[in-house]
Amino acid sequence: MPPILRTILRYSLIGGGIVLLQWLVLGRMKVFGAAPDIVILFVAWLGLQFGRRVGSAGGFLLGLLMDAVYDSWGIHMLLKTILGFVVGSFASQDRDILSVSPRQALLGGFVTAFIHNGLLVLVLAVRAGATNPAMLGSLWIGSAAYTAAIGFLATLFAKR
Repeated sequence: MPPILRTILRYSLIGGGIVLLQWLVLGRMKVFGAAPDIVILFVAWLGLQFGRRVGSAGGFLLGLLMDAVYDSWGIHMLLKTILGFVVGSFASQDRDILSVSPRQALLGGFVTAFIHNGLLVLVLAVRAGATNPAMLGSLWIGSAAYTAAIGFLATLFAKR
């Protein structure tokens, strides 16, 4: 098997596992209505590591998978594709030595999740025609902070 196909297969399996972990475990670990979204972190990492094309494609495919399991057709796919494209615009030129410090993971994870979740709240509010203050507190800000904390912890354990 060519190395590029092996790499694509490996990251596809990792992405599928991350979506399953999100759906089966982390989506149920809510704190005051906020749940982390590690798919955001993986799509952002793909964009930083491989650039806009791979970030967009990964965001599209993982968003499609999330839409299938959460029955929210198109919402996650659109937002994760945009996320992969935008974060991929800031890709590292020297991709072999891309390393994320815990502080970068915390701040970058919060900013990325804050923007993503803000757009998600906006789309959900328009779709449902609802204005619920809990969406702002728990889904937008709380989930962004929770996602950033998970990214911070992941980089702490990845360094060892």
